[in-house]
Amino acid sequence: MPHLRPKTKAQPYRQPRSDSAVDAAAARQGTAPHELLPVLQDVQRASGSLSRQALGAAADALRLPDANVCGVATFYSLLATRPQRAPVVRLCDGPVCMLAGCPAVRAALEKAAAAGGFSVVRTSCLGLCDRAPAALVDGEACGPLLADNVAAALSDWGGEQPTYADPRLGETRRLMERLGRVDPDDIQTALAAGAYEVLAAALQETPSRVLEAVAASGLQGRGGAGFPAGRKWPFVAAAAGPQKYVVCNADESEPANFKDRILLEGDPHLLLEGMALAAYAVGASEGYVYVRGEYADSARRVEQAIRQAADQGWLGAKIAGGEFSFRVRVHRGAGAYICGEETALLESLEGRRGEPRVRPPYPVTHGLFGRPTLVSNVETLCNVPLIVRNGAAWFRALGTQNSPGTKMFTITGHVHRPGAVEVPLGTTLRELIDGLAGGMRAGSSFKMALTGGAAGTIVGEAALDVPLDYASHRQGVAMGSGGILVMDESVRVVELLAWLLWFFENESCGKCTPCRVGTREARLIVDRLCAGGPRKDDLEQLKQLARMLKTTSLCGLGQSAAWPIESAFANFSAELRKAADA
Repeated sequence: MPHLRPKTKAQPYRQPRSDSAVDAAAARQGTAPHELLPVLQDVQRASGSLSRQALGAAADALRLPDANVCGVATFYSLLATRPQRAPVVRLCDGPVCMLAGCPAVRAALEKAAAAGGFSVVRTSCLGLCDRAPAALVDGEACGPLLADNVAAALSDWGGEQPTYADPRLGETRRLMERLGRVDPDDIQTALAAGAYEVLAAALQETPSRVLEAVAASGLQGRGGAGFPAGRKWPFVAAAAGPQKYVVCNADESEPANFKDRILLEGDPHLLLEGMALAAYAVGASEGYVYVRGEYADSARRVEQAIRQAADQGWLGAKIAGGEFSFRVRVHRGAGAYICGEETALLESLEGRRGEPRVRPPYPVTHGLFGRPTLVSNVETLCNVPLIVRNGAAWFRALGTQNSPGTKMFTITGHVHRPGAVEVPLGTTLRELIDGLAGGMRAGSSFKMALTGGAAGTIVGEAALDVPLDYASHRQGVAMGSGGILVMDESVRVVELLAWLLWFFENESCGKCTPCRVGTREARLIVDRLCAGGPRKDDLEQLKQLARMLKTTSLCGLGQSAAWPIESAFANFSAELRKAADA
């Protein structure tokens, strides 16, 4: 007999679910599937959290499956699917804030929350390392916090925000040159300082002239990987297709790093001019600035700069009266370190969970919405107007032969003057600590430094005189994105590893098993070492996990989680053995 399907009753037509906050958000943002994250963010701002009704209404409004909407809502740390008591205080417990006294602040906040009825949420690094211990209070930056000033933090006190208007002795400023000279809220001050002059001149030349200048300069990606821009950009320029994109990666979520925030908030028109030059060079007509969700001030400032630049004719249709058009939009992330990985960022821009794609194909040919896309970070793009204006020889006059130009470093921890500086590539760790950071804090001496951010290396005194550039990792010292955390003898290596591995475990997207399980298992081992209750084979297991993470993880998050572990074994093996013998 032929197989017969059982008879079923016809399902009645279901009316679309409705929610007033969703309706308003969809009217503002649009109903294309890639607008899901902005819609959910708008709804949460209006309602405080994302109810089941709101998620269902969003699914219907954007014509998406419920599972997709729920998957996005539960993926990003800044989205809440359960009601939260306002105000919501997200206290950073990244390595820099832990070093600055975060546990005492947390205890005071939780005590105040019990009496005052607000929410305290544990969160990864907020990119406010120069204000540690730091927090977001209903999304607004606050810090440095002390145990006795938490009440002020809940009363519209934003804390103290460092200024970078004046260069430090020993700095060589190029990217940071206009900080303090321009008002980032007033385009007229930027125009008076030369903003968009390079773009105007470049539009009189062929796009290839910009490509040639970038290639000759030897500019390398400043997000950490150091891939040569002169090799990446021509791939996008040569790719076929009616639509191309330039995406600025401003999802700066690496603990101990906040350099891009300073550029976004201090000189946004330098970035926008760099993006426009890049778009002209590769043939793109649309751009996105993907700003991490924790950077509310940065996002607002760039949005305002975009409006002002468009009003002045430097963005939008037929720039400077010519044929080149380039429109830019800010996209706010919602809390996910993994979105710093370029393909995860593109997934997020398209309205999905920020999970890395399998490559190839690469974004240069199949990027945003399947179109050729140039993805570069803030610091990289900000270099472009300077290179096109002054020439490749000028750029190469500083730095090293293989790593030309200047680099922004962020120095935090047990130093006298933490903060951000700009120096030529090839500057040593000793010069950064003893010179630009004013030396170690009173009464302490150098023990170790985490170089390159969380996805970096833990090094001791032997590394102090290694020139930092894109080749220094061969000598065991990662430069990465430029984040440096300096520590004295009060910090144990296992404590630092515990902070880092909690971060990696918490920020793993979960897509691949090696990273999802490996970061957790490594963190459990280090927790035992910290607590003085290790197992016999813990050190060997930790080494094996590091090898597994590095060789089998899908993307850079899991792979780089091995680097601090391996460098700790290379430079502090005696201390690790002592912890294992406790």
